[in-house]
Amino acid sequence: MKKLYKGAQVYQNRKLVRQDIVVSEETGLIEQMAGELSPDTADQTVDVSGLIISPGFIDVHVHLREPGGEQKETISSGTKAAAKGGYTTVCAMPNTKPVPDTKEQMEALQNMISRNAHIRVLPYGSITIREAGKELTDAKALKHGGAFALTDDGVGVQSAGMMYRAMQQASEAGIPVAAHCEDNSLLFGGHLHAGIKAEELHINGILSSAESVHIARDVLLAEETGAHYHVCHVSTEASVRVIRDAKRAGIHVTAEVSPHHLLLNEEDIPGDDAQYKMNPPLRSRRDQLALIEGLIDGTLDFIATDHAPHTEEEKSGSIQHAPFGITGLETAFPLLHTFFVKTKQFKLEDLLGWMIDKPASVFNLPYGKLAPGQQAEFTVLDLEKQRTIDSSSFVSRGKNTPFNGWVTVGQPVMTIFNGKEVWKEGKA
Repeated sequence: MKKLYKGAQVYQNRKLVRQDIVVSEETGLIEQMAGELSPDTADQTVDVSGLIISPGFIDVHVHLREPGGEQKETISSGTKAAAKGGYTTVCAMPNTKPVPDTKEQMEALQNMISRNAHIRVLPYGSITIREAGKELTDAKALKHGGAFALTDDGVGVQSAGMMYRAMQQASEAGIPVAAHCEDNSLLFGGHLHAGIKAEELHINGILSSAESVHIARDVLLAEETGAHYHVCHVSTEASVRVIRDAKRAGIHVTAEVSPHHLLLNEEDIPGDDAQYKMNPPLRSRRDQLALIEGLIDGTLDFIATDHAPHTEEEKSGSIQHAPFGITGLETAFPLLHTFFVKTKQFKLEDLLGWMIDKPASVFNLPYGKLAPGQQAEFTVLDLEKQRTIDSSSFVSRGKNTPFNGWVTVGQPVMTIFNGKEVWKEGKA
């Protein structure tokens, strides 16, 4: 079966160009692309007039929870949620049970992914055994087993010596190190940002320096070892400053920011509501503005969701007892398009670049391009479609979001992966 997707504006090379696309479901490839193609070139025509086709989004920071946390999310439910959100490539964090900390565990995880994923999943291996921070994994073996990069996300590597040796090993293996930056000695039992909301609610706060101190340490270690060092979910003004200075010094550091840190700050927390508890926490308005500025000026390279599903029971109580994390795959594009593109703070092409081109280039991924002969993986966007976010309709098992009830404009309405429809608006 060949399908002609006809009438859309197609995002290519940072521009929108009127193109028709012929896809072979049999081979999974794009067969033709041109400004105007006859319906005779395919068995079926899909009318996408007035819509946008972009390469599938790439998210290098998601938690699929499987194995070990299937009550929160599975590879199947998480990748279906990703497809609904317009993603065709996601990178899965290793804080699972067991942790993929050996070649054998990595290969077992790859087998689970091949059986259950609806889109591409690139798994991280851990920096340390069981993410315990005490013994290094074998970077070369993990890379050989299929690890996309190394991280202990969920916890920071506390020992500078351990991180130095991890970067040395990763540099030799040619694999990036991605870091959850958090100095445990500066946490003081915190649950929210150490600011006005924590004081108001009489809840222990997390210092901004808990993040920025680790980044400052690590960029110097990256300079010494030559490793590619990637900073996860940057949240503070000081962190942006450290990363900016490191880039100016020629250090191979890259960084991501999550949608919730761009959209919210501590003043948006309505009370003791665990839906607003994430790590790193929502910071000050000044931090939020610094993140937006850092994304625009290139200090922060791209956007990643840090999709972190939990059960409704876990997130139903007080901030002081709930786990950190919110879901993000199904809401990222609609929220960012509504509150940044529609308000003219970002151009659509820039937003798509931060969700496709930049993560691909930072990690040398051969995805995010539409051309004849390439695998057909793209999302169809209706930029005028309005929807009120309703967590009960999420495909993800995790319903934990602070954005419930927010009205958004602009939605992915269809996602194609390997030439086949893996999500379509209105279909289960």
